[in-house]
Amino acid sequence: MNIYVLLKRTFDTEEKIMVNNGSIEEDGAEYIINPYDEYAVEEAINQRDQHGGEVTVVTVGNEEAEKQLRTALAMGADKAVLINTEDDVETGDQFTTTRILEAFFEEKEVDLILAGNVAIDEASGQVGPRLAERLGIAYVTTITALKIDGDQVSLEKDVEGDIEKIDTTLPLLVTCQQGLNEPRYPSLPGIMKAKKKPLEELEIDDLELEGDEVEPKTKTLEIFLPPEKEAGRVLEGELNEQVKELVSLLRNEAKVL
Repeated sequence: MNIYVLLKRTFDTEEKIMVNNGSIEEDGAEYIINPYDEYAVEEAINQRDQHGGEVTVVTVGNEEAEKQLRTALAMGADKAVLINTEDDVETGDQFTTTRILEAFFEEKEVDLILAGNVAIDEASGQVGPRLAERLGIAYVTTITALKIDGDQVSLEKDVEGDIEKIDTTLPLLVTCQQGLNEPRYPSLPGIMKAKKKPLEELEIDDLELEGDEVEPKTKTLEIFLPPEKEAGRVLEGELNEQVKELVSLLRNEAKVL
């Protein structure tokens, strides 16, 4: 099987993120593989081990993303591709990423593409479905189970706390949800092997794309942190007094009544 994983380098939201003048300060920020993409990497490896073939992880970004690609190789992926846009794309959005990936996959033989359900930085969940539409293949989002038998595929999809069972065929793109598997940690032997695994670097010119073909369709006006939560308030006294005070607060302060 020809299995591909779409991987994104994201901020580590467990670490402190600083916003200055409407943009995130990248100096000193910690970066990781988007956590939902880790489920995609793990599932790709599992499917390859069951059915044979090769797992290739692909990312669109700058040379700093090589670290995250090497981590995926250490987990067990076979090859990695970095589409470096640092010199060619000043700003981008989901359309930009999809158009670049479409050009990359244009002449590839694909059986299965896996991606994270969303990226934790922008959480749009658009790139996977957009790419599948552009490639003309089926897609299923937020999967929590995947079984392949020949070219027949059985899936379970998370639908707001319930499960939808879907049968389809390869080629297929899926986006992966928490609960699909338990991503492995790279082992020391895996880390050593990853250093020797192939990592190909491409640029926009290699994909025969012009700058105007990847111009974003959206514009970010401002980035800001959410306001700090105010301390809670405990009402005291008799129950009827608490009710009166609560109604007064909702009407006069919260202004929701």
